[in-house]
Amino acid sequence: MNDKKTTSGIPIKRIYLPADLHTSLYSAGDAGEIPFTRGIYKDMYRQRFWTMRQYAGFGTAQKSNERYRYLLTQGQTGLSVAFDLPTQIGYDSDHPMAAGEVGKTGVAIDSMTDMEILFDKIPLDKVSTSMTINSTAFILLALYIAVAKKQNIPLNKLKGTIQNDILKEYIARGTYIFPPQPSLRLITDIFAYCKDNIPGWNSISISGYHIREAGSTAAQEAAFTLANGICYVEHALKAGLDIDQFAPRLSFFFNAHNDLFEEVAKFRAARCVWARIMKDRFKAKDDRSCMLRFHTQTAGSMLTAQQPENNIARVTLQALAAVLGGTQSLHTNSMDEALALPTEKSATIALRTQQIIAHESAVTAAADPLGGSYYIESLTAQMIGMIEDYIARIDKMGGALKAVETGYFQTEIQKAAYDYQKDVESKRRIVVGVNDYIDQSEEPRNILKVDPVLEKSQIEFLKSVKEKRDKSTVKIKLDKLKETAESERNIMPVVVDCVESLITVGEICDVLRGVWGEYKENLVL
Repeated sequence: MNDKKTTSGIPIKRIYLPADLHTSLYSAGDAGEIPFTRGIYKDMYRQRFWTMRQYAGFGTAQKSNERYRYLLTQGQTGLSVAFDLPTQIGYDSDHPMAAGEVGKTGVAIDSMTDMEILFDKIPLDKVSTSMTINSTAFILLALYIAVAKKQNIPLNKLKGTIQNDILKEYIARGTYIFPPQPSLRLITDIFAYCKDNIPGWNSISISGYHIREAGSTAAQEAAFTLANGICYVEHALKAGLDIDQFAPRLSFFFNAHNDLFEEVAKFRAARCVWARIMKDRFKAKDDRSCMLRFHTQTAGSMLTAQQPENNIARVTLQALAAVLGGTQSLHTNSMDEALALPTEKSATIALRTQQIIAHESAVTAAADPLGGSYYIESLTAQMIGMIEDYIARIDKMGGALKAVETGYFQTEIQKAAYDYQKDVESKRRIVVGVNDYIDQSEEPRNILKVDPVLEKSQIEFLKSVKEKRDKSTVKIKLDKLKETAESERNIMPVVVDCVESLITVGEICDVLRGVWGEYKENLVL
């Protein structure tokens, strides 16, 4: 009896033959050609490797700046900023809700002064910066713009990405502030602003990563992410934007798990489905609008606190899947991240993992090196079918926003997570060091701890920044922000104006909370 299956439930045969190719389901073509199944660029990594972008940030801006500059000296080719929880949900470091969380999951950013320190001695026209931020993405982008202007860098020279994906916050992650409609308005305002002012900036990174971390299958991750992408495109079109004006700057963010071949098939399938959506549903004329460009992060949920050195092998497999699947940039998790923020040593090992794959494995020599494999092509075709079935189901409900509101996404993810956990507990799925091959003699480890003194120093620093400002100017700017939020005008120019006057993340969010209210989750039981 064959009981071998991928994590998405696709049965795995003993052997694959030419009849398993299913080529009628999609046209693979060449790399660099629609539907981009084989990669979005003709030569892929033959000419240039993916961007090696290690996610980092902790404590104060000064501490994080030191880590960024260290990683750049070690060969990292792009920055990726992690923000602390208060920054993510729009509270300043001195707010009672921020107590105990300042600088813990990322860097604390309250004002433009923090942002200047964060990028001190890092020329913003020479690096590509990714910022993992969603409900406050519009403010952090404004802060980045303000710092670039102070560095006398033309905005058209800026390269990078803001995540800016609020739907997956409602689905899986929880760092939302405002209700869906004003949140979607902020996203389309960013699309329009970037089109006119920062043409090299990716205005959104539509994220399946957190959907997968919450427990989804590979097929659900891809399908739910693309369904969210459809929703964003529809709202941008309703706001009057032309598809080929903003779609080339859409980007995606996926997870890489341990099932090597399923992950490769997922990436290939997602590219194909998105190209068809953009071409057939939205009638995009520019081929760049049909490209699914994506960043990958290895799976945090697959890291184990037990025998953390084993995570080096897991991360290597996951990173290899991302490269074989054609990622445009990659973060490799550090071995100790199930225990704490990564140490400098473990972060270096994670970066070296990417560099070894790039320079020593030879998997970069051919575009789509697994293309033509009976197994991979069969998995890709079946994954395409599963993704399109999910999207058709979501369309029938009225789209991604309705699927969020009814709890459909959340329920599907909960079921998948429950099934996975049952498999682990019954040992149908072996996790080395957790439910088998257990080492009882593990010793305590040195881990990175954020000094609680940093919270106090950040609060004192914020106080000094606020004392320097002209109170009447702050009031005038915040009144203008409120007026703009109540209108239909693009909010971004006003937010840039606010942050240049040292108005804080929390102050801006408080004004908008007063206008739009806060989102309250309907719990799915």
